Amino acid sequence: MGKSITDLSSVTTVGLDLAKHVFQVHGVDASGRVIVAKALRRKDVLAFFAQLPECLVGMEACGSAHHWARELIKLGHDARMMPPAYVKPYVRRQKNDAADAAGICEAVTRPSMRFVGVRTLENQAALMHHKLREMLVAQRTQLINALRGHLAEIGVIAAQGLKNARELAWVILAEGDETIPACVRAALAPLVRQLHALDQEIARSDQTIAAMARDDEMARRLMTIPGLGPVTASAMATSVQDVPASQINAPEVVPIDDWRRRSRLLREAAPRGRRRQRHQARAFLAGQRLWRRAQIARR
Repeated sequence: MGKSITDLSSVTTVGLDLAKHVFQVHGVDASGRVIVAKALRRKDVLAFFAQLPECLVGMEACGSAHHWARELIKLGHDARMMPPAYVKPYVRRQKNDAADAAGICEAVTRPSMRFVGVRTLENQAALMHHKLREMLVAQRTQLINALRGHLAEIGVIAAQGLKNARELAWVILAEGDETIPACVRAALAPLVRQLHALDQEIARSDQTIAAMARDDEMARRLMTIPGLGPVTASAMATSVQDVPASQINAPEVVPIDDWRRRSRLLREAAPRGRRRQRHQARAFLAGQRLWRRAQIARR
């Protein structure tokens, strides 16, 4: 059952559980008192947040989270996204939308929480180019495997590799070649035509991605690495985003020579009998040592 107070001016933190049609909000004030906890239809979400004062809005990172985060930022809110695995420990009872929204509202205020950067619309479009190309390449591989399997049934094989598979395709289209019977050629011709269409689409996608890589400073720097082409460089540049400094919680840096302090942190993070946590703590401290040495080397 939803709980709502008419006066929403005291709301400082809101947990938003995203969905397709019915969203769940959980808002609290500065003291942690629940001000609003109710479900919203999709068409009412932005209108509801427009009534609120500028506040901290937490949500789980998912496919549509970047869109809603951009819309909430336009309204003046501080929208932050968190990995769902980091939110799960804060859900105190059974799995439902209301409990998820309350857990998100609690998790977003934690000092040690790690956040996901909000992607721009242009960045998401660039990622769509890469995902589309990956899907087209997978479809082409599926067609080639089907072509090889059907031709193997009549005793026609070819060596591994895309080039050799294309040679099989051209043999199917060749009218005067009697290696493949006419009835088999007629059955497999749609596969060959589809393969040719996919080759053209992949080529156009490669051209688009190459143009994006030339316009991206980070991708151009990555392409200076030997063996790194425009597709890989563009994928890395668009996938790895900078998180705003206000959303980064830097870990405590322990001096290299302070072995007593490091040992205390190790004991606190990994009690006796928890071997996995002990290994994780050691890896964490080792990373801190490497980071500190890099800082000293820069000086």
